[in-house]
This record gives sequence, C-alpha cells and structure tokens, in this order.
Amino acid sequence: MNYSIKELSNIAGVSARTLRYYDEIGLLKPLYTTDSGYRYYGEQELDLLQQILFYKERGFDLKRIQKILYQEQFHLMDALEEHLLELKKQQAHIASLIQTVEQTILSMKGEYQMNDTEKFKAFKQRAVQQNETLYGEEARKQYGNHEVDTTNQKIMQMSQQKYEQFHSLESDIKQLLENAVVSGNKPNSEQAKQIVVLHKKWLCMVWKQYTPQAHKGLSAMYVSDERFRTYYDERQPGCAEFLHQAILHWADQC
Repeated sequence: MNYSIKELSNIAGVSARTLRYYDEIGLLKPLYTTDSGYRYYGEQELDLLQQILFYKERGFDLKRIQKILYQEQFHLMDALEEHLLELKKQQAHIASLIQTVEQTILSMKGEYQMNDTEKFKAFKQRAVQQNETLYGEEARKQYGNHEVDTTNQKIMQMSQQKYEQFHSLESDIKQLLENAVVSGNKPNSEQAKQIVVLHKKWLCMVWKQYTPQAHKGLSAMYVSDERFRTYYDERQPGCAEFLHQAILHWADQC
C-alpha cells in the first residue's frame, strides 16, 4: 500500500515539512513523485522512516543516520536487533535508577545503610552506556575489546571523589581548549602543552596503559570522526583540530 505525504505524516507522527526535508537531503526519498509534485511512499520507505525515528530516539544526528542506512552492509533485521539490545540497556538503566532512588529513600528513613558507591552507580552506568553507544564501535576497532572493557570497568569502580575529579578534569580541558582557540594560541604553545598534559592525566584515569602513540591515534579520531569533532567543537569551532595538533606536537614530551 502506498501513502501520500499527508497520510504518512498522520501515521508516523512526523510533520509533512520534516518529510519534505528528509527528501531534500536524501535521507528518505519517496517511492515516486507525481507530475504535480505529490510525494508517495511505499512499505520500504515506511520501514526506513521507522529506522530513522529509532536512531533519532537513540540520539543519532541525521548525518550519521543517513550514513548507517545507506551503507552496503545495512540490514533491517540487524538494525532492529541492535535497537532491541539498546532499549534493553535503557530499561536496565531505568531499573537501576529506580533501585537507587528506593535505596536513597530507605537510607534517609534510617532503614537502609547506603554507601557512596551505591549512590552514584546508576549514573556511572549511564555514562558508560552513552560512551559505548556513541564511540564504542570505533574505539573497539582501534584499541580492541579488552582495552575498552577495562576502561569501562575503571569508570564503574571509581569512588565518587575520583568520578567527580574525572568529569571536572574533562570540563577544564574543554574550557581551556575554547580559551586557546578564541585567543589565537598555537598548538605548539605552552598553553597547548598544558592542555595536553591535562588530557593525558584524564586518559590515565581510565586507560590501562598510556603511550604517546596511542594518544596521537586517539586525537586523530577527534578530527576524522564527526561525533568526536562535534563534542569538542560544540561551543567553539576549531577545538578538535587544535587538540589534535597539540597532541601531535607535545605527546612525546609530556
């Protein structure tokens, strides 16, 4: 059965304007367009739209979704199984949050002795899951499953004080990067060296072993992978490239 753009909009809960935009950028082309310019969609287009909505729900941007959907090795069943796995992870996270809230209530009533690790376990699990979803595939390809699993385990085992230090250091690095780019500093400057030293310290909190070569390899992903670049360039364009060049210059000396 084929649907007009209005009918598909009603079925999927997606505005006709959005569907036209998806057509314009090549994300979701209609099955055919009449001479009068009316778009019609078939079953295959409906399946693709469902996938787009699944990936959007998981936080993927449209550029990344398009890359996934139109790669040669994309299979609908594999994608659905991946969505199911991700949803089960989210379900487990919600269950963990519920448990944390319940334990906190009991602790405040004096009916349960809650330690600091339990208070923040669910939040650390969420951070690990988000990193796995966004960067896990690339990280595992480059560094192997064992290294990534070790990093995740280190995060989960962090005390609250160390976990706060880890995130504080991450924020400091991003702020210093933004300041350096805005001020026109060069990647071979002393300010850049300070950033690389802090970045190395941040990595060493979760890496099993640090090497300058691995540091340089990671920095290459910051500019070659759109997700990493977007993370560092979120508030100030040029930060990802600055960090990459600074690491290339200073990693062997820090």
